[in-house]
Amino acid sequence: MAAVFLVTLYEYSPAFFITAVFVCFVVTTGLVLGWFGWDVPVVLRNSEEAESSYRVSKKQMRQVKNPFGLEIAHPSTTTVATGIRLAPDCLENCILTCYWGCSVQKLHEAVQKHAYCFRIKTPKALEDALYSEYLYREQYFIGKNSKEEKYCQLPEDGKSFDFGTVPRTHYPLVALLTLADEENRELYDIVSLLSVIHIPDESYRLACRILYQYLLMAQGQFYDLKQLFMSASNSSTASSKDSSSKDANDKNLLEKLKLSEEESDLHEETGKDCVVCQNGTVNWVLLPCRHTCLCDGCVKYFQQCPMCRQFIQESFPLFSQTELGKDTFRPALANRAS
Repeated sequence: MAAVFLVTLYEYSPAFFITAVFVCFVVTTGLVLGWFGWDVPVVLRNSEEAESSYRVSKKQMRQVKNPFGLEIAHPSTTTVATGIRLAPDCLENCILTCYWGCSVQKLHEAVQKHAYCFRIKTPKALEDALYSEYLYREQYFIGKNSKEEKYCQLPEDGKSFDFGTVPRTHYPLVALLTLADEENRELYDIVSLLSVIHIPDESYRLACRILYQYLLMAQGQFYDLKQLFMSASNSSTASSKDSSSKDANDKNLLEKLKLSEEESDLHEETGKDCVVCQNGTVNWVLLPCRHTCLCDGCVKYFQQCPMCRQFIQESFPLFSQTELGKDTFRPALANRAS
């Protein structure tokens, strides 16, 4: 109807039609300027020519050396009945203590006690905080840089233990890594690694996996390790077998951050796989989605993650400019556990 009216108006008087359209334009412009002022939002903008006007805050990170590492050796074949094989990887002599059937409530209370009451630097400290509310305990000595797998299993009379339906009242397994030598506890900011592990049983058959990993600090803080999501092209990068001892240490640090061996060569020439320009080295972690997909040149143009389109609240670099030039790695702590 509006189109018919405008055509009829133009046929009746072209001058009146032009006047009416001009008046509508002036009124619309006045309304827009009255609402937004002179800061009218720009909808169409070429991101290649201008940086984003919205500044994403950059998270301040600090370098911390993590002496602990723990993985599940064969998660697909692990059950409560068959036991579990754990693969620790530690930079110092450590003690691995495994608690079967640990109370969920008591464990989280113990983590809070680490922050407010006493420090969990030894297995005895954790057991006191748990009030011994666990089913069975196993302990192993882990040698420095040892790759030996440790087999853990419930005794026969404990395999029928009911861990509870979802949400469970007891965790199937909690693994604590602590430093064996007391003098080493003064050298590291991180004094223990607490891993909560799900193991399938008759009532809950979800595949075996690490649910949480907490880094407990000497000053009382605790941090929840979060996995970074790398771009798919990183998986094609293979690690060199004849790497130097320095590269091996860097790889160990990356493993503590739960990055795979293939992802440890981000700063090499073969790792130039920014998802936008396909040329720059991936260097920026976007929060809260944790996608690691942008280089230094492209990160300033984005308010949303190019992988999942989630708005970026914070970001931090894996490498500083100096470290990229020196080919060294800067480890970063994960988010603070609440």
